[in-house]
Amino acid sequence: MWLGQAHALVMKWRAADAMMLRVSSDMLGSFASTRAGHVGEILGTLHRAVADLELGLPTATQQTFGPSAIYDFFKALNAVVSSAQKSLLIVDPYMDEDIFDHYLSAMKPSVHVRLLMRESAAKLKPAYERFALQHATKVDARKSKALHDRVVAVDGSECWVVGQSIKDAAASKPTYLAPLSPDVATLKIADYETIWNAASAI
Repeated sequence: MWLGQAHALVMKWRAADAMMLRVSSDMLGSFASTRAGHVGEILGTLHRAVADLELGLPTATQQTFGPSAIYDFFKALNAVVSSAQKSLLIVDPYMDEDIFDHYLSAMKPSVHVRLLMRESAAKLKPAYERFALQHATKVDARKSKALHDRVVAVDGSECWVVGQSIKDAAASKPTYLAPLSPDVATLKIADYETIWNAASAI
């Protein structure tokens, strides 16, 4: 049963390897002298499939940060932000101008940055305009009353959630930085694209 399940899964990964796995599985009971070789072929195929698929997973995993672990949170979120190649969407109801000095100053110039907030939007406008001019980076900022979560979306595919507002994260309370699974990330990003489209420019 498990060999049949393994074959079905490997088929989704690579058809040629699935064919070899099937042949080796079918030959297991033929000759005792060749059984070990067929077992080795099966296990080798499965190990290659697992290793190859793991390479496609996000390298970072969920992290938690205790009170006062401000620098650890800073490093972790900076790694996420700096991984962007094309686009970055940061959603935080209480975002402030520190977002530029702490997280966006090392961004690649080609990355289109979008900031979505709820409060203090007027205070942020001079900062993001000057940042965009100095760094030759395209920055758009909008405000919406429909926000609650803190979200960072990278290149329209990866999505991370933050337990607290970025400006206060890990200062006095524990928080987390967690990647969403690809299926959930797609839905979350779509939701915030809808909010972005309806939001007001600042």
